[in-house]
Formats: sequence, structure tokens, C-alpha cells
Amino acid sequence: IDFIHDIPILSLRSEPLEDITARIQKRLFDIVFSFFVITLVLSWLLPILAILIKINSKGPVFFVQLRSGKNNHHFKCYKFRTLKVNKDADIKQVTANDARLTKVGSFMRKTNLDELPQFFNVFVGNMSVVGPRPHMLKHTEDYSRILNEYMIRHFVKPGVTGWAQVNGFRGEIKKEEQLRNRIEHDIWYMENWSLWLDLRIVFLTVYTTIKGDKNAY
Repeated sequence: IDFIHDIPILSLRSEPLEDITARIQKRLFDIVFSFFVITLVLSWLLPILAILIKINSKGPVFFVQLRSGKNNHHFKCYKFRTLKVNKDADIKQVTANDARLTKVGSFMRKTNLDELPQFFNVFVGNMSVVGPRPHMLKHTEDYSRILNEYMIRHFVKPGVTGWAQVNGFRGEIKKEEQLRNRIEHDIWYMENWSLWLDLRIVFLTVYTTIKGDKNAY
């Protein structure tokens, strides 16, 4: 619902993923893609990163946090731990030059390696390869008060990567404009989804990772 001079206007949106065939296509893509990442990449990379994380700082290898999923259902999101163990992990975003970052963690965040365990989330169905990025519960609560459109992004599964991320809207949110741009891109993705768009976003994610992203910290 939008408002024009205090008059409520009901806007209808077209969502390709409302179609059962489209949802099946996306789920099959998620299963196949995550299976290959788990078997061909994580099978050998996980032990290496686990050793480096344990050597670099005390604490668990994985960082497990409740995030907001489809229909705002909460799920356990898995990442490689990139911060020193701290009490603010569930309420405070990572910022540039954050003192909580470990040396290995900083490298993993810049190269997106810390996100790789989320392909286990994709495989079991909590997440998709592509979709709006899942936020911590406190941020979902805070951001939903700032923008009425914010909760629309929860009509689809969250993704390991997304349209907003490959267009430069990732990382710390300092002002409302940054949040609005991210949500606008998330909603555009939902309204224009196609399998080819997912493949394009995956390609752009790899390209951006290789090129380097100033917002990756």
C-alpha cells in the first residue's frame, strides 16, 4: 500500500516465483549448484580454512546466527567465523577497520569465502543461491520500522548473493538511502526473476570478488 496525499493506493506486483514451475526450476538450480560447491570446493577448502581460523584466534570455526528467512521464519545461518568471539555479534554490524576482525577473517570477508558454508543452508532449503541477503533478527526489526517496503523482501528465500550485492549495495548501512537502495534492488529482483538472471548474478558475484569490492569488509 502506498499513499498519495493521504489517499491509500493498493499497488499490484507481478512475481514470477508465484508460478510453481518457476519455483521448481529455482529449487533444482539451488540443489545442483550447492551440491557441486559442497563436493568440489568445500570438501577440501573447509579443512584448510578451519585450521587457519583455529590458529589465528580462539573460538569455533563456524559462526552460527539466527537470520530472517522466507515469510520471516527464523533459521540458523552458517558462516566461517571472521571475528573474535564477542558479545555484540548479534546486534552490531561489522564496520570498516572493525577491531573485532581477525586477520584471516578480514581476508575471508574480502574474498567472500566466509559465506561458503551457507551453501549447506541452500542445499537443505533454508536459503537460495540468489536472493535478498538474510539480515540478523535485530536489523529486520529495526529496518522494518524505517521502511514500509522492507518486509516485502521476505516473500522469497534469502540468498548467498543477490542483485543488490552485485550492484554495490552491500555491507554496513549508515543511512536510510543505503537501505532504500538495497530494498529497491531486492524488490526489482523479485519482480524480474528468471533463471538467466540468477546465472548472471552468480557470474557478477565471481567477477566482483576477483575485481575487489570496496564495501567488502
